[in-house]
Amino acid sequence: MTMKRRDFLKMSVTGAVVAGTSTLPTNVFAANKTVKIGMNIPMTGDYAPWGLPGLYGCQIVANDINKAGGIKIDSKKYNIEIVAYDHGYDTEKAVQGYKKLVLQDHVKMVMMLGGSTVASVLPWAQRKKMLTTTLLPSDITPKSDYLIATCETHPVYNVTGVEWLAENHPDAKTAVIVTNNDAEYGLQSAATYKAAFEVAGIKVVDVNLHGFDVTDFAPIVSSVLAKKPDIFCMATSFYVTPLMEQLYHQGFNGKIISCTLDYYDEIIAKTSKEFVNGTIFQFPDFDDPALQQKGINFPDPAGFDAKFRKSHPNDWSAVAWEYPAVLYNWIQGAKNAGSVEPTAVLKAIKGAKNPEFIFGGGRWWGSQLWGQDNALVGRWPVVVIENGKARIKEYRDVPAWLDKNQKVLVKHMKAMKLRTI
Repeated sequence: MTMKRRDFLKMSVTGAVVAGTSTLPTNVFAANKTVKIGMNIPMTGDYAPWGLPGLYGCQIVANDINKAGGIKIDSKKYNIEIVAYDHGYDTEKAVQGYKKLVLQDHVKMVMMLGGSTVASVLPWAQRKKMLTTTLLPSDITPKSDYLIATCETHPVYNVTGVEWLAENHPDAKTAVIVTNNDAEYGLQSAATYKAAFEVAGIKVVDVNLHGFDVTDFAPIVSSVLAKKPDIFCMATSFYVTPLMEQLYHQGFNGKIISCTLDYYDEIIAKTSKEFVNGTIFQFPDFDDPALQQKGINFPDPAGFDAKFRKSHPNDWSAVAWEYPAVLYNWIQGAKNAGSVEPTAVLKAIKGAKNPEFIFGGGRWWGSQLWGQDNALVGRWPVVVIENGKARIKEYRDVPAWLDKNQKVLVKHMKAMKLRTI
């Protein structure tokens, strides 16, 4: 995920992406029942890039499934209807939207982005036993029995990029970290990168955790570059583009690593292809040939990528495929349960002997940090820009890293005063 501050009202939706929108199946099969899946997400405002593309992706998946005749659960056929509510990343609106989706729309699952908006709905969701998903597993608590993270396990997958960097660029021995100082994204990610750098034998020589009021990144970048680092790490920064611009203008020629690099074509346009080449991050384009390998649990990634970019050519981001991946996980759980009811589907998802993580190798984890094994971790791709295009270099095993190094991770989380058990 990455944040880009743009006017999302220019996207291919009308100016009224307002509370409570839905997409109806293109072809409705008269004999089919309809199951509603809720999305309580930001679709306007600064957080829209982490919500709206996911709605578009889920609409594509639902329409494809419905055109093909729906899904068979037990002996019944169902069409999927996506019902979305725009909370604009406001906690009060998030509670309002969650209750509307559950009580009025009668959805069977609610997908959410994460952070404070999830925390605001958890008490009510727990009482209602409503299956809820998040892209931030740090939302999980010892009491959040109905909250799961089945796709993105931010920020633990970031260890794979550091591991790959250390093996392929052994001369890079020092790093600096620059990112936003929020507990939900920036601090979680910075702690994880510090742990990964420690394990890899890379020394962190400076860390700059800045607020959201920064408009000029030149002083921040010049300050950390004065330490002459081999590696510049942006963790999960909301400000990847201006940071990359400053690195370019200040002549940095070391390695760059980031959680995300959404809209990298715009970064190339503002810098150069040669400068951006070699940047390491964690989120692939879905036309990547490596997604055709065995073990990828996402139907026809390239076809999905083509449909998305045709319908929404300027709106692709990491969440464009993450929410659909969560939807596919729900579909498999419902089939295994023989039911669409939230508690039955949750039981089937958590009870699967070989849970299907999107990139393969799924395993439930999380009690070590958050109190419950409600986060599905597995392989995660290491992505590098090559000739101006994101390409998967290889998949790395997140559970294996955690088995060896989770104590180091917990240590750095605690050092940043982040919630752990």
